[in-house]
Amino acid sequence: MRKKIFNILKYLMFLGLGVFLVWWSLHQIPPEKWKDFRTAFSTANYLLLVPVFFILVGSHILRAIRWRMLISPMGYTPSLANTFFAVMIGYLANLAVPRLGEVLKCTILAKYGHVPAEKLVGTIVAERAFDLVCLVLVFLLAFALQFEVIGGFGTALLKKLFSSKSGSFDTSKIVIAVAILIAVIILIRFLFGRFTNTPFIIAIQRIIKGIWQGIISIKDLQHKWAFIFSSLGIWAMYLAGTWIGFAATAGTAGLGLGTAVSALAFASIGMIVTPGGIGAYAFFLAKVLEQHQVPFAIGFANGTLQWFAQFLIIIFVGFISLGLLPYFNKKKNTYEEAGSNSI
Repeated sequence: MRKKIFNILKYLMFLGLGVFLVWWSLHQIPPEKWKDFRTAFSTANYLLLVPVFFILVGSHILRAIRWRMLISPMGYTPSLANTFFAVMIGYLANLAVPRLGEVLKCTILAKYGHVPAEKLVGTIVAERAFDLVCLVLVFLLAFALQFEVIGGFGTALLKKLFSSKSGSFDTSKIVIAVAILIAVIILIRFLFGRFTNTPFIIAIQRIIKGIWQGIISIKDLQHKWAFIFSSLGIWAMYLAGTWIGFAATAGTAGLGLGTAVSALAFASIGMIVTPGGIGAYAFFLAKVLEQHQVPFAIGFANGTLQWFAQFLIIIFVGFISLGLLPYFNKKKNTYEEAGSNSI
């Protein structure tokens, strides 16, 4: 009961953060810029959302293919359809309750793919580990392609955090920040050393160990390069969707691929910090586009449009998957029974 209450409170906290970011972002738009925000939506080329739709659905299909590669070494071969349905229903569930989708997709594939649920948990950890590696690679690529822009973004943020009211660097703030960082490191080392056998520390160690095991599990795969290319393909499709999405609004049309890499890197953080990326996705994307002289109002409008397109895909394809899952498996079982009776 206590765990359920904690999960509900955690969900409400992150949802509240998302709602706050929406409110705060809208209040960052000056009154004279609201016209730009409304114009961006009213003049948007919504037809461009069609290729974005198919690209992002393709990324989800690739994710299902990659998941099957992780399951295959255990001796199980669930159908691609069932794996895809499980992935999309998992995304749909995550919109309601974060992390519920991970449990639900394992449960669905265990039932319809005849794979033990406990064996699927490790593959989910491995997936998340490789996604983390890919996100790091996207950030490195963003820094390589747009070091001046991203560096300027970071410098501006540091100035805002560590400057005094006069605009000059406040040495005391820097000293306090360094002191806090050192104190946190010392505290973590102390907790891990002093309370090694407590459930919380054991859980943290398991998470870290699980991520590492997930990363090195590629050595057991039959088709290692196929797995790597499918992982890169997923993120390449995310990048393509972001780049095409820029062309949907007049103020962001014409932005280059390098800008899309930077936007994808920071917007992906937004997808992590709030449920479904609500508020945070558009906020981070707009902040990146500000470094390219795109007004915040227009960047936020484009980010909101791109986020909404992804949201609609999950809702639309997720509910279709929910409806097709029992029908597909009923039809499949009928064919199997007919085949066995004819022998």
